Amino acid sequence: MGSYIGSQTVQKVLEINDYLLGTMAGGAADCQFWERNLGRQCRLYELRNKERVTVAAASKMLANTVYQYKGMGLSMGTMVMGCDKRGPSLYYVDNDGVRLQGDRFAVGSGSMYAYGVLDTGFRQDMSVDEAHDLARRAIYHATYRDAFSGGRVSVYHVHTKGWTKLSVTDVKDLHEQFVSEGSIMGKC
Repeated sequence: MGSYIGSQTVQKVLEINDYLLGTMAGGAADCQFWERNLGRQCRLYELRNKERVTVAAASKMLANTVYQYKGMGLSMGTMVMGCDKRGPSLYYVDNDGVRLQGDRFAVGSGSMYAYGVLDTGFRQDMSVDEAHDLARRAIYHATYRDAFSGGRVSVYHVHTKGWTKLSVTDVKDLHEQFVSEGSIMGKC
C-alpha cells in the first residue's frame, strides 16, 4: 500500500453520537466503518441498559472489535472522546486493538508536528478559547507540514452536555491568518 490522498476535504472527526466523537487517521474506510459500527454498539448498549455507555466502555468496544481483525490489513489510528458521569475522557485505539487513555494525543502522519505545538502550549488550566486556539495551531502545523494530512482543521469542544463543533477552517485560510498576525513566517 502506498501513500494516497483521496480528498483534502474529508471530515476527519466522526460524530459517533451526541456525546461521543472519534477521529480518523489511516484508512478512511476502516475508520468510518468501525466508528459507525461503534455508534451502533453504543446505541444497543443504551437500549439494553437504559443508560449511556461510558467513554471508557465505548473505546473498549472499539478496541475489542478491531482486535478480532489484528493482522488482517486494517489501517486505523483513532481517538475516541467524550464526557460521561466520570467526566471527560480521551482514548487512543489503533488497528491492533491497542487502547490507551490520556489527556492529549495526536495521531496520523502529521502527529509529530501537532505534538510539537501541543507540548509547547498545553496547560491544564486553559480556557476554552485558549484550548481552541492551541488545537487549531496544532492541527494546522500537522496539515500544513505533512502532505498526507487533510486540508481542513475541525475543532470540537467536549463538555458535560456532549460536544460542540467550534470551527472548521481551511488550512490555507489559517495559514494566511497566522502570517498576517505575524505568528508564523510567510514562506516555509
